[in-house]
Amino acid sequence: MSYIHFFLVGSGGFFGAIVRYIIAKHYNVTKQYPLGTLVVNLFGALLIGFIFGLDLSRNWTYLLATGVAGALTTFSTMMKEILELWRTGKKVTAVNYLAINISVGLLLSWLGYEVGHSVS
Repeated sequence: MSYIHFFLVGSGGFFGAIVRYIIAKHYNVTKQYPLGTLVVNLFGALLIGFIFGLDLSRNWTYLLATGVAGALTTFSTMMKEILELWRTGKKVTAVNYLAINISVGLLLSWLGYEVGHSVS
């Protein structure tokens, strides 16, 4: 990995993290359901599938997939939110949240890949 790759990942990550922050700040307004995190995770799954479907160069993949989509999505925050829901007695919500993230995320990744592959 060269210095340009580090720069591309970092640059993409900067923008992905800012978008995640804005969406989470806007949609995670209550402790009831972490909608903002769900939105960024699902959009990121669609985006990363689309990027890989396009079969872009390594530099574009580092910038967009590893950088933007990697910083946009958040596995660790999702796990923290699941634990908080579980601890506060919202066990059904916690399980639903996890199931939606995984099942819809996989579906959107596949859909994004298929769309990207058909475009390229």
